[in-house]
Amino acid sequence: MATGLSQIFMANRAALLRFLRARGAGEDAEDLLQDIWMKLQAKDVGPVADPLPYLYRTANNLMLDRYRSASRRERREQDWAAGAGGVMADPTEEVPVDERMILNQRLEEAQAVLRELGPRVELVFRRFRLEGVGQRVIAEELGISLTTVEKDLQKAYRAMLALKQKMDTE
Repeated sequence: MATGLSQIFMANRAALLRFLRARGAGEDAEDLLQDIWMKLQAKDVGPVADPLPYLYRTANNLMLDRYRSASRRERREQDWAAGAGGVMADPTEEVPVDERMILNQRLEEAQAVLRELGPRVELVFRRFRLEGVGQRVIAEELGISLTTVEKDLQKAYRAMLALKQKMDTE
């Protein structure tokens, strides 16, 4: 039986959902509500003087955190694409043997750098960048937080940018 803040949450769930959607959460509104519920269940939240405004503030803060995280991720990906010259190879185009050998060597170097970062960072990077799996799904698969996935990706991006800079100077 839900008591206290959880009970107020359940009684106002529909209104909180409308609030999140009106604030621009879109499809993420349900996920945000689930996050709030999980926080309420995981934390021993003491007495709250104004529980309903507390829930709205929590919802708004979670939405802002998610927006900021998505903005940082998008900026990282744009920086990554810009760092690669914004040009991706056309797989149908025939590549001369010597260029292919250089590309293979660079690929092996990149794989070695990722291996040095550890198996989890390598897996997170591969799942996200190569397989296109969402960060939340990766976090659930590995049993880690979304923040940990983001930090692992940051490590991998920094290492790849350092490798690119090293290759550019050679």
